[in-house]
Amino acid sequence: MRTETRPKKKENLEGDSVQKDSYIIGGKEFFFNLSYVMGILNVTPDSFSDGGIYFKREDAIAHGIQMLNEGADIIDIGGESTRPGSESVSAFEEMNRVIPVLEGILKIRPDAIISVDTTKSRIASEALKRGAKIINDISGGTFEPALLEIVSEYSAALIIMHIQGAPKDMQKNPVYDNVVEDILTFLSKQTNEAVKHGISKIIVDPGIGFGKTFEHNLTIIKELDKFKAAGYPVMIGVSRKSFIKKIIDGLSEERDVASAIVDAIAIRNGATFIRTHNVLYGLQVCRLMNNLL
Repeated sequence: MRTETRPKKKENLEGDSVQKDSYIIGGKEFFFNLSYVMGILNVTPDSFSDGGIYFKREDAIAHGIQMLNEGADIIDIGGESTRPGSESVSAFEEMNRVIPVLEGILKIRPDAIISVDTTKSRIASEALKRGAKIINDISGGTFEPALLEIVSEYSAALIIMHIQGAPKDMQKNPVYDNVVEDILTFLSKQTNEAVKHGISKIIVDPGIGFGKTFEHNLTIIKELDKFKAAGYPVMIGVSRKSFIKKIIDGLSEERDVASAIVDAIAIRNGATFIRTHNVLYGLQVCRLMNNLL
């Protein structure tokens, strides 16, 4: 692992001087100058890569435990597909998918750090009440602003992601004046809102593939250091996404090696958390980069 360095003052997204070098989430300290693996657990019938594979509760719980045993630092459970063109599901349906899996994993591994991928305040409340430690909101708190109050109430961590539009229409001709600067402006606004609500553990995600063209995605990864410099730890999710397929011309299940290479580049450019389907590859990348950088 990399040798820890003394915390340095940084400028956050609002320009205020802050001193941060780590968060403690679920009893584990996450250092911003290291990298960590978030394992993806989609409990959906229609996610773009693994939809339906872990839709049965027992299969989802078993896969979550497997990822933890492989070394995942965090498990991110999602009960609503956010692939391009997907429709929203009801809070009842999402709850029925997510909560039993969350409880099942924590029953076996009470020490597990669980993130729940949701934009709904009701789901966030029930998940945090049952032991989740992180809410991963693809809308950055814009679809249901009440979600910020819930996260604050439980002193949980919040992942603020950028999306242009909604999953149903986000890939219909996304346009930016300057993709990096526009995303930074959004993240500045939403992190400020989160801080106003008393949320102190914030992670930002530029939202690869969420209302971005192929060129936008490449630009974001190349300029990821600008997000890191803004003062909050960065999460990146490139795993098996279509821009990788466009480069390597491979099928979804053949993208894991390429995804790991892009993860390494993202870490080199400033990412602290990588969100991935393949935990073993992700862990290898993080351990290598933690020792080489």
